[in-house]
Order: sequence, then C-alpha cells, then structure tokens
Amino acid sequence: MTLENRSDEAGSPDTGEGTAGPITPAMLEAAERLAGINFTDAERRTIADTMDEQVGIFARRVKMGELPNDLAPALVFRALPPGRALDPVTSTGDPGLIVGKAGPCPADETDIAFASIGELATWIRRGDLTSERLTDIYLRRIDRLDPELHCMITVTADRARRQARAADAALAAGEDRGPLHGIPYGAKDIVDVEGIRATWGAAPFRDRVASTTATVIERLDAHHAVMLGKTAVGALAYGDIWFDEKCRNPWNLEQGSSGSSAGSASGTAAGLMAFSLGSETYGSIVSPCVRCGATGLRPTFGRVSKAGVMSLCWSLDKIGPITRRTVDTAYVLAAIQGLDPRDPSSVGVPFASDPERPIEGLRIGWNPAWFESAGDADRAVLDHLRRSGCRMVEVDLPTLPWESLLVPLYAESAAAFESLTRDDRDDEMVWQAPEAWPNTFRRSWFIPAVEAVQSDRVRRMAMNAMAEVMEKVDALALPPFAAGLLLITNATGHPTLVLPTSEDGSTPSGGFTFIGRLFDEGTLIRLGRSVEQGLSPRTLRPPLG
Repeated sequence: MTLENRSDEAGSPDTGEGTAGPITPAMLEAAERLAGINFTDAERRTIADTMDEQVGIFARRVKMGELPNDLAPALVFRALPPGRALDPVTSTGDPGLIVGKAGPCPADETDIAFASIGELATWIRRGDLTSERLTDIYLRRIDRLDPELHCMITVTADRARRQARAADAALAAGEDRGPLHGIPYGAKDIVDVEGIRATWGAAPFRDRVASTTATVIERLDAHHAVMLGKTAVGALAYGDIWFDEKCRNPWNLEQGSSGSSAGSASGTAAGLMAFSLGSETYGSIVSPCVRCGATGLRPTFGRVSKAGVMSLCWSLDKIGPITRRTVDTAYVLAAIQGLDPRDPSSVGVPFASDPERPIEGLRIGWNPAWFESAGDADRAVLDHLRRSGCRMVEVDLPTLPWESLLVPLYAESAAAFESLTRDDRDDEMVWQAPEAWPNTFRRSWFIPAVEAVQSDRVRRMAMNAMAEVMEKVDALALPPFAAGLLLITNATGHPTLVLPTSEDGSTPSGGFTFIGRLFDEGTLIRLGRSVEQGLSPRTLRPPLG
C-alpha cells in the first residue's frame, strides 16, 4: 500500500510510479461521507488545490521508515483528572503480608497445583515443599493438559528449573524475597524476555525473539518468582485465536477461553501455574477470567510499567495479575507495580492492601438496571454486601456518546501496526473476520483527525463523570459487562477486580466485578476476599484429567 500523490518537498507532488494523479474535488466529496461532514463545491476546489502540502507531510514521515512498537506518543495519558486529589479508601496495609492460615502440605499433587500463593509460600518456607518440586508439578501438568488447552505458546522448562533451584538456594541461605519467592507463573506472550520468543500470538511475528526484558519480568525475577513460559494470546492482543490454535476454556474444551489474556486465564484456572500476567486494553483480563472462572485484577492505568510489553494502545494498555484467589492478586501487584522511567505513562503511587480489614461501612455504588439480567449468583453477592454492613448507594452515569471512547483504541492500534497494513502482511493473520484486527486496522485509516481529538475530549468528560460518581462511593459493584462500564473505566483508567461466581459452588456461572477509585486496588481486594469467604470458600477446579 502506498500513499498517493506523495511529495518529496512541500507543495511538490511526486508524480513517479505508483501515484494516481492529483486529488480532485470529486474524491473529496466521496471522502466527506467517511468524515461525516459536507463542503460546498467551491470549498472542495480550494481544499483540492492545497492538499499536496498535507499529503507531502505524511509521505515524508513514511519515508523515515517503520516506527518501533515501543515508541510511545509524546502526549501521555494520566488517569487522575486535574484538580482532584487521590483519595484511596484503603491507604494502609502491607500487601506482602501473607494472610490466612495454611494447613499441612497435601500429598496429592493436584491439591498442591490448585493451592493459593499464600499456601504455597507457607509450605515452601516450612520446608514442606521446594520451588523445584512445585515447578516440576506445574511443568508436568502443562505437558499433560496443554495439548487440549493450547494455553502455552512457549514453555521455558530449562529456565524455570534453573530459577527454581536458585530460589531454593537463596531461601536456604536466609534470603527471603516475599510471597512470590519460588512461585511459578506464566507470562502473556506480549511480554518480552530477552532471548525468548515473544510472538504476540500473530503469524507475522511467530519467529520474533525478544532483545530486551520487560520491567514486570525483571521485577518478578528480583522476587525469585519462576517463569514457566509464555501463555497464549489472541493475535495482537485480541480474542483467543493465535497462529497455531484457539486457546480453550478448561471448563468446556469445545469453547474458546475468550481473550486476549486467553492462555493466562485458561492456564491459571486449570492449575497449570500459580498465577499469570495478563493485560487489558478493553476487556482482555475481565473477559477470559469470566469465561474460565479465574480471578483478575486490572490495575489503575499507569500503576504497572508497560516497558518491554507489546503496545496495542499506548493510552489504554494495562498489565495485571490473574490468579485463583483475590488475595493472590495483591501479592503479584505489589511485586510488579511502581514507577519506571522506561515507561512514559508510569506513575509512582504507593500500593496498600489490608485484606482482613472488614468491609462494614463501605459505600457500594450500584444501580438496579445493572442487574436486570443478572443471575442468582450476582444477586447473592449483593446480599452478601448488605449482610456485611456495606451501605448500598444507587448511582447513575450521564448519557454521553460513550462509543466515542473506542476511537482512541482504533486509531492508536492502527498506528502501532501501521507497517503490517502498509506491507500487506495483515493477510498473514489467521483470524480475518470483519471484526478482526486486519479489517479494523484498515478501516481506522479513515478516522478523521478531528474526530480522534474530539473522542479524547469525550474521554475527558468520562473522566470527570466517573470522578463525580466515585466521590459518592468507595467502589462500584456490578456484573462484568453491565452499563458500558467496561469500556468507560478502561478509558478512564479505573481499577477493576473480577472474580468468578458459582451457582452450585463447584462450577463457574460467570463473574462479578468491583470497580474502585483510582489507585485504590486495596479496597477491591478487601471486597473480593470478603465475597470469597462468604460465598465461595473453595477454589473451582475444572474437570480435566
């Protein structure tokens, strides 16, 4: 694909091979339908006479060559609206403190595999379990179950065993790096680890090998966590189809695991790892966790560094933990969060967590309309909140053109993968449906620049609207996809916790979400743990072999 009417100098059109002549008023009239505006014949003639300069600007930028994926725009999104102070409800508490009591280490390896991080960490410190044994348990489960689940793109068994032995040696020498010391995990395959494939789940990049290591991996390495490998990601962080397969829901192997943190949610829910790293731009942690019966925490935008992670949408991407229990998300978030000069959108706001603190007195925002189609499990959560002494506050959002919040995602993702479209390599992508990335990237070239700016202004309206709502409550409670809040809060940067719900206590029936104040993930963790203790004390286990 080439830019037509390219210029080498401003006002001097390139008439060489590949151009299609001058831009005419008739072309502009046709383009007006795409932009949603109308000009007069005289206005079109004037525009056509002056388009060479504008097109030349574009052409000269293209001649610079491909821009690297990790080159962020100069304009950086900040989740906190101007003039508003941070006001977390949970502002104290050590997120690295293991809560709850762990019983004896079980003999059955399946019971060990599905244990919480807190239990595993306690058994390792007691000497009942080693990181090396735990790592081998998970690697054997991956060998046995991944051929059905397709949740792993690359397994790094040798690296994992080396890390596990190093973790055991460090602990034996008196060096304790916290709850994640010796704990095995999986990393979504958009996260770089130097010398290891990072394919982004997409056929055009299936042989890509990372030359750097992401900050989140460096921080987990520093805690002596053990990386088992790279989990499946829907191509370029959308859906559950990657270049070799579709990642499966461990509860129903005929069904995809949803995406794009497809392998992270599937593998964690199936007990192939103690936790995993996921990412979300618009539902990519929430959706697969709901589908697979996992617990996910989407942190406030900017809390976790994205350095060394594939960029889809610089102003929306977020990295977060996927686990089987709520408290475990606190241990992981505590390890990976914090200011990073490598990431322009990174912020340094302290993270506090006190999961054992009662939720009595918390103001929980909700709206009956959000629960019109809710099941008994969702209503049971509301009943639990009431019984626990929460104050239920009915809230609402103003009517705004919320769908405009999708425009930054479309525009930024098309920019991030410009060369894929220009070079026609988008045809190599496995998923070619109208809603898939190849068509979305192509279509996004026709977003007017003015409309892209206006969508950012609507985003500011959304930020202000959410700030007003969150001044009245301590958290929002709702089914995951209700009221458009998944889109709204991804755009505003608010944190969200999703946890599985169950009608019968043994199989997931969906999920429930709590949305918190900016940089107040600690309150979400308090709420999630309370719900788990009150409604679903057992970890859900898929019926796999």
